[in-house]
Amino acid sequence: MKFIGRSSELKTLERQYSQSSGFVVIYGRRRVGKTTLIKEFIRNKKALYFLATEQMESGNIRNFSRVLADYTKQNYLQNANFSDWEDVFRAFVGFQSEQKKVLVIDEFQYLAEINPAFPSIFQRVWDEVLKDHNVMVILCGSLISMMLTQVLSHDSPLYGRRTAQIRLAPLKFTELLEYNKEKTFEQMVETYSVTGGVPKYYDFFDNDMSLMDNIRENVLEKDGFLYEEPVFLLEKEVRETVSYFSIMKSIAAGNHKLSQIAGNLEMPSNQLSPYLRTLMNLCLVEKCVPVTEKQPEKSRKGLYFISDNFIEFWFKFVYNYKGELELDNIDYVLHKLRQNFVDNHVSYVYEVVCRDLLSGFCKTGILDFTASKIGSYWDAHTEIDVAALDEEHKSAILGECKYHIQPVDADVLFALEQKAAGIIELKDYKKRFFVFSKSGFTKRLLDTARDREDVFLVNKTELMKMNEDLPNTETIQAMEDVKNNRDMSQKFDSVDALMKDLNA
Repeated sequence: MKFIGRSSELKTLERQYSQSSGFVVIYGRRRVGKTTLIKEFIRNKKALYFLATEQMESGNIRNFSRVLADYTKQNYLQNANFSDWEDVFRAFVGFQSEQKKVLVIDEFQYLAEINPAFPSIFQRVWDEVLKDHNVMVILCGSLISMMLTQVLSHDSPLYGRRTAQIRLAPLKFTELLEYNKEKTFEQMVETYSVTGGVPKYYDFFDNDMSLMDNIRENVLEKDGFLYEEPVFLLEKEVRETVSYFSIMKSIAAGNHKLSQIAGNLEMPSNQLSPYLRTLMNLCLVEKCVPVTEKQPEKSRKGLYFISDNFIEFWFKFVYNYKGELELDNIDYVLHKLRQNFVDNHVSYVYEVVCRDLLSGFCKTGILDFTASKIGSYWDAHTEIDVAALDEEHKSAILGECKYHIQPVDADVLFALEQKAAGIIELKDYKKRFFVFSKSGFTKRLLDTARDREDVFLVNKTELMKMNEDLPNTETIQAMEDVKNNRDMSQKFDSVDALMKDLNA
């Protein structure tokens, strides 16, 4: 996969590089693109990249010596008998000491796992050898729990040394559009609903094959690359994998309240909370609250969701059918998948896609709206897919997302307005209404919205075409055309500038 996105992360790294010395920690789940980001950053820089491995410490020192020999073009270092890490790093600093250098240690957690004293060793190396020698250090790791405890926590010897940290998240839907210009909007949403924003997963999905064929080959086949992926992710991070799997399976089945999950697993809520905190620390589960909550951290309205598209897909369509898959009854599982894929999975991911697009509209100024919160709203009687607040100006955006085959009718807008009128927290807010649809709108809804300044209809293709650049003024006009319910596709070939703005 070509390098896309990550503009803010690259800016952070470049800013650190411009300093006399820097200590950057990059961490995140496996296959999210940490190494790719680092290699893009150091591409035209004087940098030594070292990948730690799960072998004895002496073996890692020998491997570092070989990398150092290649870096310095001094072949004798390949056979140098360094007694400890400090000597190795002194040799690195001593080579062309006047030059700005970058030192990358990837999979840092393996060194700490092999030798628990390594964080203390590296702290001394940083303080006494590296810090004052025009060196930028990047420590990278994919075991989040170990990176938190061994590098970032208050108890770590390295605490306070870092000058920046990057927790690398999966790519956004809008970023992936740039990589998949040949796909239709539906194809992109449905592929994204399976692979999420994890770049490595896209590498294994063949663009010349259908999505279902890709799922069969990579996910459902027992020797497929992703057949056991969540197992590998969790086994490295936690000990009681059965408990964590049970919790995630329950959430994927539609149990989002703490009481529902606890009841489903027949365990007290207070025993469940530590597991959920761990899953949230690992970015596998997220707790969401209505956008109207003033103190989200104290809210009793929190709902728990699996935060990774692929893992949620896996628990719905792989984990539940492990027995059939182990017996190679793949056609049966594919039949069940086709029956439930859109209604039970894609339609929910589409809501996330629409929130991502709305966030981009606000961020780029296409909408005159400064969002302090973007999410959704719910109470005991009402659910609204998309909700955004501008609390300073008492303005709100409320929206519905419909991934239907049929065009959306005006009844959806009327129902949305009725639900909005019942939200007490927004009674004094000026409201705007969005309807997102992958299949367009009925004439009745178009006619209803045409005379309304507070209604925006967003169709699927207008914002997805990306063949040529448009000036920003035309991009703004394109958004106005959406607002006025015109067919942008007749006026423009693409809105590439919009998508670039969203990804900036």
